[in-house]
Amino acid sequence: MSLTTPAGDTASGSRLHSDLHWLFARLKQGLATAETSVVREHGMSLWGYTVLMAIVEAPMRSQLSLAQAVSVDKSKLVLVIDELESAGLVCRRPDPADRRARIVEVTEDGRRALDAARNDVEAIENNLLADLDAPSHQALRSVLRQLVGAPVGRIEDGQQAGNACAPPQP
Repeated sequence: MSLTTPAGDTASGSRLHSDLHWLFARLKQGLATAETSVVREHGMSLWGYTVLMAIVEAPMRSQLSLAQAVSVDKSKLVLVIDELESAGLVCRRPDPADRRARIVEVTEDGRRALDAARNDVEAIENNLLADLDAPSHQALRSVLRQLVGAPVGRIEDGQQAGNACAPPQP
């Protein structure tokens, strides 16, 4: 699917193709389609890949802080960690400061799988951004990093994520 009309004209002036939600949703859909099979080759799902990156980035995180770091519901995170643990990519151990909590750690197999998956994902991202010059590529990443911080928090305004595709409730 491309950003063109059936006649082949670019649709960049249309409302749809100017809508940030649609643009980001289409970008996410394309990346997910391309990256899902790649990370599966390394024994994980896309959520598993994201969680594994967060674990490697900041070891000794509790499951609760990990859920907050990757913006996923705690119950979903448990399923993702179960998946990663079953694949031998992470292990859980009791937190010495709070025996009720668990610390999730990457295994050596997990580190190797993440490195290999990251290389494949970077190739997909580079292919996606191939039409941009280097300054545009860097600017895009910089602007996106800025937007996922305080601006997203500001528009979410403390609301819980719901099913955006569900019909409105009366």
